[in-house]
Amino acid sequence: MRVFLCERILRPKTRSHPLRLNQSNVFVMKTKKKTKSLKLIRSFMTGCYHLFILCIISSLLASLCELIIPRIISFAIDTVLGGSSADSSSLPQAIIEKLNINIHGDNTILIFAVVICVLAALLGIFKYGEAVFDRKGSEKLAKNMRDGLFGHIVHLPFSWFSKQKTGDIIQRCTSDVELVRDFLSEQLTYVVTTVIMIALSLVFMFSVNIVVATVSLMFVPLIVAFSLIFHMKISNQFEKADENEGKLSAICQENLTGVRVVRAFGQERYEISKYKKQNDLYTNDWIRLGKILSVYWAVGDIISGIQVMSVLVASTVLCVNGTLSVGELVSLVLYNSMLVWPVRSLGRTISEMSKAGVSLKRIDGIMSAETEKDAPDAVECDPEGDISFSHVSYSFGGEKKVLDDVSFTVKKGQTVGIIGMTGSGKSTLVSLLCRLYDLDEGDGKITINGTDIRNIKLESLRKNVGIVLQEPFLFSRTLKENIGISFNAIEEHEFEIKEAVRESCLEDTIDNFTQGYDTKVGERGVTLSGGQKQRTAIARLLATDPPIMIFDDSLSAVDSETDAKIRRAIVEHSRDKTVFIISHRTQTIAGSDFIIVLSGGKIAESGTHEELMKEHGIYRKLYDIQHSFATEAAEEVSA
Repeated sequence: MRVFLCERILRPKTRSHPLRLNQSNVFVMKTKKKTKSLKLIRSFMTGCYHLFILCIISSLLASLCELIIPRIISFAIDTVLGGSSADSSSLPQAIIEKLNINIHGDNTILIFAVVICVLAALLGIFKYGEAVFDRKGSEKLAKNMRDGLFGHIVHLPFSWFSKQKTGDIIQRCTSDVELVRDFLSEQLTYVVTTVIMIALSLVFMFSVNIVVATVSLMFVPLIVAFSLIFHMKISNQFEKADENEGKLSAICQENLTGVRVVRAFGQERYEISKYKKQNDLYTNDWIRLGKILSVYWAVGDIISGIQVMSVLVASTVLCVNGTLSVGELVSLVLYNSMLVWPVRSLGRTISEMSKAGVSLKRIDGIMSAETEKDAPDAVECDPEGDISFSHVSYSFGGEKKVLDDVSFTVKKGQTVGIIGMTGSGKSTLVSLLCRLYDLDEGDGKITINGTDIRNIKLESLRKNVGIVLQEPFLFSRTLKENIGISFNAIEEHEFEIKEAVRESCLEDTIDNFTQGYDTKVGERGVTLSGGQKQRTAIARLLATDPPIMIFDDSLSAVDSETDAKIRRAIVEHSRDKTVFIISHRTQTIAGSDFIIVLSGGKIAESGTHEELMKEHGIYRKLYDIQHSFATEAAEEVSA
């Protein structure tokens, strides 16, 4: 019995304590997210505040004009058409007495008509001001968002891009920006004016009749509560639809980029099927959203209809009993219609808020990503010294190490060749030197002239370390613009560009083009062959002429004769420069000052070509295999 009682007493405590803690954590997390979102919005709103404030003021003045008109109509009905005496405490009567206007003359109706026309004209002017200020503010806001996003993306580390899909990033920078812009420019200002419109409508209604105003007010909390429940229901669905739209954009972007691969392998049907499957998911998400929205609007219409009917019935009963005049009945009905629509539109606003909230969260996913930053005590790069790799290890996301305890030193002006099997860590090694990836603490260090590259300013490091990537990327511009991409004024550097073209054996190719240097290469250089793209990328590096050069398997798509010519030109060009040459061909790196052979992320062998040939290790095996293939191929050609 004691054990049972102890269990009954202790069990709630052991359960409730973690629950309270979890609820507290959830509340703190939600508060942090809201604060973060508000900070993000404020940063985008810089330079827009005054425009949105003017928009709200114009909207409020327009609303005030709308609210005064029913009072004028009510007063006209009761005093002119009804022939009853006006309440001296009413606003129209007070104004008439102040201006000493005779309301019983022949021109009375004309006077009221003129007043209403003046109010309508003011209403039009204020609505115009609201639209102009809203448009200016929204466009400025959208510009701030696009500039902020692109500026942030450009400074994100290379490792971030390797985890993202291009199509999804583009969607966040376009459609998500538009959704947030539309909400902040249209719905947010509308919310402010709606709240004030509701408050003023109720004030005017209470000034006419408390009973009818109370009947109308009873429905407002019901509609608001229903709208909030709707918001909670629809928010997750919007997020799911937005994510599926991003996936759909990514599939489309990948297919447009890799159209040649799709065609080459006859994968059209597969890719169409893949796109249709994702499109079905996206379409079904919006169908479900449509059903939820339909239920909301239907129920909202029923509640709004009951409210209008209740106000009309209550007003009619009071009018029949003599408590209300006909003019007051008309004004109450008009005010109620002004009240119903803003409250009714709250659902639309909340719907847009749900979409904007999801989009803002996705935008924040980019803006909260850590950008590349210089160390507090970062210095300029001094390339006039040795480059040292000391016990360098690296892995992608905690997986198996791509590099494992790699150490070597390259003297100033030396050329080092790096060779190894696919996946041995060759490209990762030189990517670390450029800080495309950053070493974690405890994973060794890389120094240039004795300075850890983590303590060198990124801009200075990358100006002094040039790289031709394994997969060369060309912009959809002319050949001249691609080669001279590092020059602000290309026209002033035509000599450097032409020299680089000559050294990369690209002269004959350009001469064969009708437009020469002004030939457009298409997206990603689609109009060029693999070898032409590689030579263009090499020319781009040679034109820049940095003191440290990296050629990451950049001659794999050119023939052996051209390979030899380019290597001779590189040797001539880089006599006083430090050069890294990565290649699968032993003949490409044979003339290097020393060679590193990587295997499984470690240095298996190192030395000159002659030294490695004597060791009969991995390098000698690669050389013999490649040499035998070359000999067989030459014999087949001669035969």
